[in-house]
Amino acid sequence: MSTITERPATGGAPSAGTTADREVSRRADAAARIRAYVALTKPRIVELLLITTVPTMMLAADGLPSLWLVAVVLLGGSLAAGAANALNCYIDRDIDQLMQRTKRRPLPTHTVAPRNALVFGLVLAVISVTLMAVFTNWLATALTLAAIVYYDVVYTMWLKRNTSQNTFWGGICGSAPVLIGWAAVTGSLAPRAWGLFAVVFFWQLPHFYALAIKFKDDYRRAGIPMLPVVASIRRVNLEIVFYTWLTVLTSVLLWPLGMGPVYGITALAAGGMFIAESHRLSQRSRRGESLKPMRLFHWSITYLTILFAAVAVDALL
Repeated sequence: MSTITERPATGGAPSAGTTADREVSRRADAAARIRAYVALTKPRIVELLLITTVPTMMLAADGLPSLWLVAVVLLGGSLAAGAANALNCYIDRDIDQLMQRTKRRPLPTHTVAPRNALVFGLVLAVISVTLMAVFTNWLATALTLAAIVYYDVVYTMWLKRNTSQNTFWGGICGSAPVLIGWAAVTGSLAPRAWGLFAVVFFWQLPHFYALAIKFKDDYRRAGIPMLPVVASIRRVNLEIVFYTWLTVLTSVLLWPLGMGPVYGITALAAGGMFIAESHRLSQRSRRGESLKPMRLFHWSITYLTILFAAVAVDALL
């Protein structure tokens, strides 16, 4: 593509100001392109996954694991999650443009071409799996690859568009970082690893159902059968309360499996607040008041962060 260079009326060389403007514009375009590719990875989701990974590795190591191993798992895990999210954006580009929550993503806004997003996601996936294969072990590597495939093929391409149970079964890939972190340290999966997996698995239901209530009109417009779209708000609230209780009970049941007092007390205290918040949402629904589901959504993130911080503290004691 040719570039037209503006020249002063006297016919001299391009002005310094014009050249500088073009350079500023070029750098701004490059920065915007980088931001678009980063957005494809959904970095806020990646951060949430990493919150559970490091404390789990510390628990598996009964203290501080190798910092090199932590760095590899964090990098490999971030790239794997970013790959899965980028491929999700590619697969869901048809429905993302219909939803208010997602229409500003890079593909609906045509900031990134679909083919480029696909290649980007696949490259990240290859790099992440290669890192895990070279520097960890076969189990952690297999779990990493399985999580990417499950999220994009099983959840995004099949479950999400065909069943209201998509959130339940989709929780498997969201809980995988716990198993990956444990496997990277020990090369195996112990009962406590599966217990932490169960905590994150059950936690995802009240967490995401709250978000789905907020954006149920979006999901309805896109034809996605999330539970709040196909069921009554009473049914959704009942499931939120049920799975919140199940999350907290599972976390408390981990206490006798070798978890320390800091974890146990935290699981009871933070869990009690999580349960109270889920009941508050249900009560607002019964009274016909404005639901404010995002309050539960944000508190659920706080709960998970506090709980896994307690896991890390107990691992060091």
